[in-house]
Formats: sequence, C-alpha cells, structure tokens
Amino acid sequence: MKYLIPFLISLTLTVISIYGIILFTKKIQWLGRVGLRHIHKGNISRLGGLVMIVVFDFAIFVNRDLFITSQLYGFLISNIILLSVCFLDDLREIRWKIQLFSQIAVALFVFIMGIRIYYITNPLNGGIINLDSGVGIFFSVALVIFWLILIMNSINWIDGIDGLSGGIAFITVVSIFFLSFRSEVNQPPVAIMCAILMGTILGFLMFNFYPSKILAGTAGAMFMGFSLGILAIFAGTKIATSLLVLAVPIIDFFWVIGERIRNKKSIFIPDRNHLHYKLMELGWSQRKIVLGYWLITGIIACVALNTRAIGKGITLLLVLIIMIASILIINRKISKLDNAKS
Repeated sequence: MKYLIPFLISLTLTVISIYGIILFTKKIQWLGRVGLRHIHKGNISRLGGLVMIVVFDFAIFVNRDLFITSQLYGFLISNIILLSVCFLDDLREIRWKIQLFSQIAVALFVFIMGIRIYYITNPLNGGIINLDSGVGIFFSVALVIFWLILIMNSINWIDGIDGLSGGIAFITVVSIFFLSFRSEVNQPPVAIMCAILMGTILGFLMFNFYPSKILAGTAGAMFMGFSLGILAIFAGTKIATSLLVLAVPIIDFFWVIGERIRNKKSIFIPDRNHLHYKLMELGWSQRKIVLGYWLITGIIACVALNTRAIGKGITLLLVLIIMIASILIINRKISKLDNAKS
C-alpha cells in the first residue's frame, strides 16, 4: 500500500487534471505551437507537461512516507524552474541557447543541493571508482550535468509522435522502481517517487496514445527526462541500467547529431532525421512505431535488470550495432523510394 496509494493518487489527479485541461483548451480554441519536428496540426494542447509537473511535485510533497531532504527540495524546485522556462517554449518557441542554459542551471542546482554521483562502477572489472573527494568531485559535477542534459534531450527529441516519449519514460521508471528493491540498492523512498512518477506518466499516456488529445510539450518531455535522470542517480547511482533501457533514444540522439554535423547543419536546429520519422517515411503507422519502440525497450529493460556491469556493456554494444545497421538499411530504402519518385 505504501507504493500503490501514491501511484493511484498521482494517476487519478493526472487524469482529472488533463481531462479538465482538454475541455478548457477546446473552449478557448487553443492552437498548439507548430514546429518543424511536430506532425500535429490544429487544435491540440501542449499543456501535458504543466499537469505532470504540478501533480508530481504535489504528490511528492504531501506523501507522509517521504522525508523532504535538501536533495528532494532541489529536485522539486528544479521541476518548477524547468516548467517556467520550457512552458515559454510551448507557448512560443524560444532560442536553443536559453533551453541549454536552463538545463545546465538545474543540473548544477541539484548538484549543489546534494544530488551527486559519488561513485561509478568500472565496466571492465565491476570495481568501484569513488568520486566523492578531490578531483573526483569535478568529474562528478561534469557527469551529473552531462547525464541530465543527455537524458532530457534524448526524451525530448523522440517526443515527435503520439505516446512514444511517454511510453519509453514509463518503462524506464518501472525499471528503476524494481531496481530500488534490489538488496544492493534497497531504497524504498526511491520506489515511492517512482510509483508517483509512474502514475503521473500513465495518466498522461491515457490521453497521449494515438490519436492524442494532449501533448507533453517541451515542459513535459524535459520533465520526464530530468526525473528519470535524477531517479537513476538516487537509485544507488545505477546509471548503467537506465542508460541501457534508454539505449534506443540515446543512440538515435547521437546519430541525429552526427547526421547534422555531416550535413554541415547546426546540431540545435530541429529536423526529421530521427528514426521514428524515417519509419513513417517507409509507411509505418504511428501505432506500429510506438508499439515497436515499447516492445524493444521492454525487452532491453528485462535484460538490464538481470545482468551485471559486463553484461550491460555487452548488451549496449549489441543494441548499438543493431541500431546502426537498422538505420543504414532504412536510409537505403528511403533513398530508393526517393529515386523511384523522381
């Protein structure tokens, strides 16, 4: 009940709030901002992130089983900072420099508040590398910033079709939830936070699966990525598990950056080079793409929860090889289609 009740509370509040937001935006004829990466046109709200952040922070704050430490305060306050900045992007697109600065700022803020990477596992021998003193502190702050920015943007960049980012985020938080019960981790408070986030994301997904009635927006995607990154740090610094579960969006993230550099374009300008858009070009439906992503992510999550450091490294390498091969094959098929049309 310690985990079920918070889950049900956040789920119920999210569903009620989103339903109310949908009715409200229909009444005022809300027109969501349309960008190059967005396939949605017309009257659809981008306020899903607003609901998720408010519900999550409220459910955390009122939970009697959670002691609000400085680290947790830092987490909750950072969510509000992200909402303040990213919500502007949902209203009217803001410059990428402002978004990047806000991401670095919240990462530094949570580090100052005590959310740090105190050690990492050596992938070669499974040993521990301490980062809690001396030069290690500088590596720790750099890792925290890099990790949070990577996850926030990976989730944000796959938020292009209905249910994709929310579904992958949900599978990842479920993985962290079960991970927090492991004997070597044993963190019930993290499990409670995961339960609340699970309810929040699931409530949103009920309205976001194709055809969506509401979008996460920049605020929602950033919130989901930020929360996953923070929970991975909380959960005994089990970043390797989260990294593996999120392998598909992370690999896609770096592949897109590589393509932009190769094409001599800014890495910060949105485009449609992401894998899910390529699959749409081949005629895949949104539901087929999303379910495929969910299935692959679910399989990887099961592997991640049942392997040690070396096994995770091998699995990540296999996923990387398969992803690169798949993208190359898909690009070749798209080129043939384009040539046939011309």
